[in-house]
Amino acid sequence: MGSPIQEKNNQVEFLKKRLNMFLDVLDAIDPEEADLDDIDRLISIIDELESKCREFHNRELSESAK
Repeated sequence: MGSPIQEKNNQVEFLKKRLNMFLDVLDAIDPEEADLDDIDRLISIIDELESKCREFHNRELSESAK
């Protein structure tokens, strides 16, 4: 994986890109034909976003404690 994203602006841009990716996937899914794999992919993207938000928040806390 790449190096950690340290700058707040870069973190926000990363999260925006991931959120837009989620919205693109969501828009592409036909509700009448969605299957379990589609739902699992959406959940995976949300889990990744949540994990990154926690990571960025914890990194910010550790930086402010220094």
